[in-house]
Amino acid sequence: MPNTRDIRNRIKSIKKTAQITRAMQLVAASKMKRAQDKALQGRSYARLLVEILSALSSRVRDFKHPFLAERPVKSRGIIVLSSDKGLCGPFNANLFRLISDVEKSAHFVSIGNRGTQFLSRSGRQLIADFTISDQSAFSELRPALEFVIKAFKDGKIDTLEVIYSRFVNTLVQKPMRVPLLPLVNLKTFVESLKREEGQNLVAEDSREMLFEPKPQTILNELLSLYIKKSIFQMVLETKASEHSARMVAMKTATDNAKELIDKLTLEYNKVRQASITQEILEIGAANFNA
Repeated sequence: MPNTRDIRNRIKSIKKTAQITRAMQLVAASKMKRAQDKALQGRSYARLLVEILSALSSRVRDFKHPFLAERPVKSRGIIVLSSDKGLCGPFNANLFRLISDVEKSAHFVSIGNRGTQFLSRSGRQLIADFTISDQSAFSELRPALEFVIKAFKDGKIDTLEVIYSRFVNTLVQKPMRVPLLPLVNLKTFVESLKREEGQNLVAEDSREMLFEPKPQTILNELLSLYIKKSIFQMVLETKASEHSARMVAMKTATDNAKELIDKLTLEYNKVRQASITQEILEIGAANFNA
């Protein structure tokens, strides 16, 4: 049976750990609120782009664009969005399960240190890696966007997919693999976007519209904007999911530490009481023998 000194030392050690996890919980909660707000606000802009694409797609005929060209898939390109740090529960592990289902011949671009480490350990073809701060500014993401879009246009990769964690709520984050390129059928693509965003599929708008410049020019820029915005929105969703998962994990760790302290305190009191009782018995026995 451990003595009182050992138990006291364990209680002191666990209390220090609980203080650390509590502090990390508060920091994560603060970052989580900002990240959640940015992710939710970004969804409105994504829905607006869908509406514009829908209006243009019914008015543009014989439009050609590299993003719409179907070609044989020789090399899949996959962006992996993960965290830079750990201590966020099963957040990264759930993403890595999706990576494990992808053949090793695929080419990966990692955004986040944890994803880079996993891809390197598992022997995947990592062609580039980037990091983004908790501020999640679009300017930080721009080099990664330019890299993957150029790789697709140059034929180094024949598809562009994203593995990320979609934010549902503070307790639920859904790991997903979303194909972005190529957009083989623009009309079907717009309809799938509407379903994903929860919009009703209505009849085509029959109103007359005047486009300046030409619809083809607008659509050419809009497709590139949508791809960039989609990846940026997924980064925001991943950041919100990461901080939510870390806050929950640190709260769980803090609660477990408090529970363990209560159990050790009870054990300490029992050992101490047993020690006192033993001393009383020894004193009584000594007086009786005397």
